[in-house]
Amino acid sequence: MPAPVIAYAASAVAFFALDFIWLSLAVPRLYKPLLGTLLRESPNLPVAGAFYLVYVVGLVVFAVLPAASAGSWLMALGLGALLGLVAYGTYDFTNLSTVKDWPLMVSVVDLAWGISVSAVASLVGYAVLSWFSPSA
Repeated sequence: MPAPVIAYAASAVAFFALDFIWLSLAVPRLYKPLLGTLLRESPNLPVAGAFYLVYVVGLVVFAVLPAASAGSWLMALGLGALLGLVAYGTYDFTNLSTVKDWPLMVSVVDLAWGISVSAVASLVGYAVLSWFSPSA
């Protein structure tokens, strides 16, 4: 199996599983109380699916594969965290800038989550790729 496919599958499973757990816990405790009527009753699953598909491509291209080429799990962790900072930061800082009464706490927690989940999913992608393709 090609290295990018292995990296994508592993990163996607990790990202989706962790984000599912996070959202199951955070929506009722953080997002719903602070965002109220801004939050949908149920997510738009096709749009969420598109996000996951595209975002994991970013993790693989910008974190997992460069780290695999360098043979560095720390690079996978660091580049994944950096991509999380950039991507989630774009969303959170834009909302702070443009959405009236957007709660700072939502952006702080969401940004921390984005950095963390991106770093871990990239590390998992790197680890699985290294296991299947030690020379990757």
